[in-house]
Amino acid sequence: MSRDTKQTPPFSISQVSTLAASFADDLRAYADAGVDGIGIWELKLGEGSDAEALEQLAASGLGSATAVPAVPSILPLPLLSGPEEPQQRIASLCASVHRLAAFRPAALLCFTGPAGDRDPEEARATAVDGLRALAREAESAGVRLALEPFQREGIEDWSLIGSLDEAAELIDEVGSDSIGIQFDVWHLWNSDVLEQLPRHAHLIAGVHVNDWREPTRGWADRVLPGDGAADLPAILGVLDEVGWNGFYDLEVFSDNGAFGNAYPDSLWDLDAAGLARRGREAFTRCWSERRVPAEAAGRRGET
Repeated sequence: MSRDTKQTPPFSISQVSTLAASFADDLRAYADAGVDGIGIWELKLGEGSDAEALEQLAASGLGSATAVPAVPSILPLPLLSGPEEPQQRIASLCASVHRLAAFRPAALLCFTGPAGDRDPEEARATAVDGLRALAREAESAGVRLALEPFQREGIEDWSLIGSLDEAAELIDEVGSDSIGIQFDVWHLWNSDVLEQLPRHAHLIAGVHVNDWREPTRGWADRVLPGDGAADLPAILGVLDEVGWNGFYDLEVFSDNGAFGNAYPDSLWDLDAAGLARRGREAFTRCWSERRVPAEAAGRRGET
């Protein structure tokens, strides 16, 4: 089923998509490209006062999509630097909740991290305890957490959960209304996403749009919407059908050597203005082609 193109939803860009640009340059490039919002990454704020960044955000007119803390997971990540002890990571995350809340993000992303050498039950218990602590801080700061499932290919380095069903089950175990799910096309496109989305639509706190290069060369090898193997029109159609009306936040990792792989066609080699323009055009094209497949039609609110 095709949809009209009259109502284009709010489109934002997550700052990692323009990795080399400064906070101020991102704001300028996104606004000039007609983008509606920005997904703030704490790593771009640097140390010290955020007063200038807050003034710049307000002056830009951009909304604030899902924000990403400097230490994004409870359990340590073998491929990214950060504290090894979960309690140190939880303390960092709690501090990020209060810092980033000042930017009034739509949500604040976190993920569990992998079990690693830990017993799986111990790792899950640690993640649950950490999420409960974060949920209390989020509630006091007036921000919602967005727990992100990770792509099943390579999940052992990143997360305990790899689907909407698994994320919803963990959130239920935590038992807090302050936690929702960060939906990410790259992570979920090859799961039973069209069948699971209607069931968990009420938990969606943020949406990242991107695409899966086929064949992929690694976790930091994502492409713009419509340039990969994911059925973006179907995914966007179902998100629209189940009532998502928040930001569609472009998040692209495209390694140019920053993480050890200098891909010759890296999108991170584009300047911020070029990436913003191309990203907006790619999303708009996919949105105009959105549809609801038969297997997902009429399943909104299903439990």
